[in-house]
Amino acid sequence: MPQIIILPHEELCPEGAAFEVEPGVSICDAALQHHVDIEHACEKSCACTTCHVYVREGFDSLEEATDTEEDYLDKAWGVDPDSRLSCQAIVADEDLVIEIPKYTINMVSENH
Repeated sequence: MPQIIILPHEELCPEGAAFEVEPGVSICDAALQHHVDIEHACEKSCACTTCHVYVREGFDSLEEATDTEEDYLDKAWGVDPDSRLSCQAIVADEDLVIEIPKYTINMVSENH
């Protein structure tokens, strides 16, 4: 079973986190299930950028981003070549190392 390692994030995960997940689940759902409260203002429908993450290891194991995801990533804060929307990035069979950006663009914080 693949493992997701979340690098420390000052607010959401100060100690970092590591957990095993079943393939086929999104990075966002896996994080939420393990009490890493990543923002997801659009309820994971690929309609915002609040769940933007950097996939520091294991990026190539993910399916390619759709055109819609790419369009939203163009609007995200601090995008780099390892960027994905965690609601759209589905865990495959490799371990992933995830970094949550320091900032997110969220016009309305919904406090999920």
